[in-house]
Amino acid sequence: MLRTVNRVLIGVVGLVLLAVGGAVLAVGLGASPPSWWIHDSRHDVLLSTAERTRWRDDDWWWPVVIAVLAVLVLLALWWLVSVLRRRRLGEVLVDTGDGAGALLRGRALERVLAGEAGEVEGVTHAHVHLTGRRDAPETRVRLQLEPHVDPATALDRLTAEALTHARDSAALKALPTEVRLRAAKHKAERVS
Repeated sequence: MLRTVNRVLIGVVGLVLLAVGGAVLAVGLGASPPSWWIHDSRHDVLLSTAERTRWRDDDWWWPVVIAVLAVLVLLALWWLVSVLRRRRLGEVLVDTGDGAGALLRGRALERVLAGEAGEVEGVTHAHVHLTGRRDAPETRVRLQLEPHVDPATALDRLTAEALTHARDSAALKALPTEVRLRAAKHKAERVS
């Protein structure tokens, strides 16, 4: 969801900036603008002195300007943080039973889980991605299956073997998993 909002927001902002910048450039190069456009000629300024000082004496003007700019800055910071936020889980908290706990590197668990998932019969490639919180991790598994493999059988073996071993070894109560299956495409080979 956030990825879609991010792409749409970047696309809309990019189109608006491209349209306004292109129109200003066209007017600056001598094109005649429409009557409703903000510039009249290539020597026109964006805001005249009268327009810039028109609301200066009103009591509501500066608080509104500052509030709008503050909201825009907060929205920009929220968007930047959401874009830069780490999508991958760095570590998993393992309950050792003594109350202290231990930390397991997320990448290590991903590699082991992908290796064990890749050993399932008929799986040509497995990719695992850990998300969630360190005390409640979730996994996304992508499996590439050979064309002759039954997807239900591969999914059952993945659940019974690899995911169960990962959940038990990390002492997790649950390990919610989203599995995406894809069939491998083989190129036609010439037989002689």
